[in-house]
Amino acid sequence: MDGGIDLNIMCIVTLDAMGIGRSRIRPIGAPFHGIVPGKQAVSLGQINLLITFGDPTNYRIETLTFNVVGFHRTYHAILGRPCYTKFMVVPIYTYLKFKVPGSRGVITISATFLRGG
Repeated sequence: MDGGIDLNIMCIVTLDAMGIGRSRIRPIGAPFHGIVPGKQAVSLGQINLLITFGDPTNYRIETLTFNVVGFHRTYHAILGRPCYTKFMVVPIYTYLKFKVPGSRGVITISATFLRGG
């Protein structure tokens, strides 16, 4: 989670691991700054994905647009201000959590430090 950037970012290897075809990526030509310190980054394109927070009893689903990048990062994806706005997120940076209004109350999302394959 990064409330300081104006886009959502996803690594191409994450899309591959999720089994999402690269043919769904729409090309864009605009570079962006602030992800790789001191350098501009070029996106491979954008993709719209349905994102769900919560569980079957209390959830929220929205479509988010991600800039897909070809370089490896520590994270699989970074949720920026577009996510915060669409989901009406209340971030709690101290505890690496955020709260989202759900279908039946507030949903609390916690960060994990476990690294998946």
